Amino acid sequence: MTTQTVEYIRYHIPEDRSAQFLAAYTRAARQLAASPHCVSYELARCEEDFEHFVLRIVWTSTEDHVEGFRTSGRFRDFLAEIRPYVGDIQEMRHYKPTTVRGTGSAEPTLYAWAGGAEALTRLTTVFYAEVLKDDLLGPLFADLPAEHAEHVARWLGEVFGGPAAYTEQHGGHSHMVAKHIGKGITEPQRRRWVALIQDAADEAGLPTDPAFRSAFSAYVEWGTRLAVHFSAPGASRPPEQPVPLWTWGAAPPYRR
Repeated sequence: MTTQTVEYIRYHIPEDRSAQFLAAYTRAARQLAASPHCVSYELARCEEDFEHFVLRIVWTSTEDHVEGFRTSGRFRDFLAEIRPYVGDIQEMRHYKPTTVRGTGSAEPTLYAWAGGAEALTRLTTVFYAEVLKDDLLGPLFADLPAEHAEHVARWLGEVFGGPAAYTEQHGGHSHMVAKHIGKGITEPQRRRWVALIQDAADEAGLPTDPAFRSAFSAYVEWGTRLAVHFSAPGASRPPEQPVPLWTWGAAPPYRR
């Protein structure tokens, strides 16, 4: 899971210097774009007061920023461009995301688009019924608790933007990952898992539009490969972290 940190740099730039400031950051941003420690960046300007700017940079970690980027030649070139504006900085700090997060209603969540808890419960019920009959996966899930399908439905619901029921009732991401430790999941088993849940999505009546299935498939690929990793010999339970929040990605829901 990610250890990303968000750096905020707030500037007060007199309006008669704003054009030069924006030009300097346009040049300086090339160093951010080239840095392996920078995930993303955005410079925003206040609508109510044009003299206020906020630079938001997502770093792979605070350590990578401080000991990686800032000790590199890229930082030297970055600083050369924005040095005239260092005295205009009002705040420069790192922030860690909290569990208070989510999306608004302008774009539906994957959870809502899928049909909510009822649809995801249908999905996991159909899926695990097939898993138990499968020659490759059946032995892996031989001791499956009766409530497992419902637990996974809660997990998927939270991952896809629904209520945080899994976290509240069972724990966070580490709790889910820990269930795979020592299982020794093979690549053929992972691929079968992927195939069966795709079939179950059809049988359970989940949306078949390209955007939803693309996001659904991306999560299934990510999640199953993570399960293989943590089921391998020597793997240990990671520190507790929030449940991942999956979104539409590159293809938002299609609307006529």
